[in-house]
Amino acid sequence: MPKTETEKLIEYIGQLLAEDAEYPMNGTLLYAQVDRNYVSPSIFKDRGNHILYREPDLDRLGDALLDLWEAQRGEHRWAEVQYFVRDGGFELAFVYPDELGPDDVSLGRRAKVVKEYFGDKPVLYTGPDGEDVFVY
Repeated sequence: MPKTETEKLIEYIGQLLAEDAEYPMNGTLLYAQVDRNYVSPSIFKDRGNHILYREPDLDRLGDALLDLWEAQRGEHRWAEVQYFVRDGGFELAFVYPDELGPDDVSLGRRAKVVKEYFGDKPVLYTGPDGEDVFVY
């Protein structure tokens, strides 16, 4: 049976995530908020005692996420996607606008989702000067 456009895009997004060969795929979370002409992806990697933030390729990954969002049929479109790689497979969750509360703003929502997947582990971001910065 031929793959749907959505299935092809989900597979392609997985391939893009796998290109980060510096760290294993297992324990990778792609979290993205998407809307018409807007995409805000974040990639997190479980490193055991902490979570590592990885800078996404906005050109390729951003375009793939927008294509996935636009591939939806009807007016009721999801607002965020959570793509979690674990044990050789992946879990995919779409969250719709009516499932989000008024306090679910961009960075606060992202931190909440990261905590749902990884618990209370600190998150390591690389600062603008190249220095590592932990966020608890």
